[in-house]
Amino acid sequence: MALVIVDAENVRRSQWPNLSREELVDRARAWAGREGHELLIVFDGDAPADAPDLVSSPHADDEIVRLATNAPQPYWVATSDRELRRRLGDGPERVVGGGTFVRRL
Repeated sequence: MALVIVDAENVRRSQWPNLSREELVDRARAWAGREGHELLIVFDGDAPADAPDLVSSPHADDEIVRLATNAPQPYWVATSDRELRRRLGDGPERVVGGGTFVRRL
């Protein structure tokens, strides 16, 4: 299917109460498994665990743009960040808002 790049802090804070970092990871992994997607969850700062699908970055938006630019396949991005969406341009096959993404999980 697609590589789904998740703006972790933006997505987890898109509903009240906010999802914990661990809950976001667990729910996103379960969703990706059900839907057949590859997953990269990008965190500002340290990810909650060391795993290939979790990315730690001091500047998550910059890392998301870098990952998207180098994506070897169609990709989606989950974020509500308007500036990040602008930076990605028309590259993503789909952009899903943070709240919409959380509701799908």
